[in-house]
Amino acid sequence: MIAPLKPGTTLAQINGPVIETERLILRQWRSEDIAPNTAMLADPAAGRFITADGKPVTDEFVGWRNAAIMAGHWVLHGAGMFVVEEKSSGRFAGRVGTWFPPTWPGFEVGWGIAKEFRGKGYALEAARASIGWTFANFELEEILHCIDCENIASQAVARRLGADKKGVMDLFGHAADIWVTKRSSWKG
Repeated sequence: MIAPLKPGTTLAQINGPVIETERLILRQWRSEDIAPNTAMLADPAAGRFITADGKPVTDEFVGWRNAAIMAGHWVLHGAGMFVVEEKSSGRFAGRVGTWFPPTWPGFEVGWGIAKEFRGKGYALEAARASIGWTFANFELEEILHCIDCENIASQAVARRLGADKKGVMDLFGHAADIWVTKRSSWKG
């Protein structure tokens, strides 16, 4: 929580794109997203595949830092992970979007969906929208999806996106398949 603002003070905001799908809104990060993002990362099934150490987040500071990294990627690169918001409830459902930190094998679109929203097709719906936005805004011939070799659910999403396996990488000490979605075969 920040201190009360003086009258007339304006704070910086991230004003980036908003994408609407049939059931979702992909939008920029807000401070109220920190707690549900931390809760998503505290789930062992999510933490295993989308935290740097493969462990659930058990610390409020680590959750805050993760959300700050997601928001900061937009500031540094002009693109990044969107918050996935469920239209019908207005609740945080996960995150999806571009990701290309140093040493990454290429321009990635990744996804992570909170436990209570899994099994509804939200990862696929959000990933399709994010890939479409990425191809529309960047001159790329392919987009990567770096998926842990044991993450069967995300592999299924990649297949439904039309992605193909290209190789294997070390992802924070464990093997991950590199999946590729090509512009030439993208059907949206």
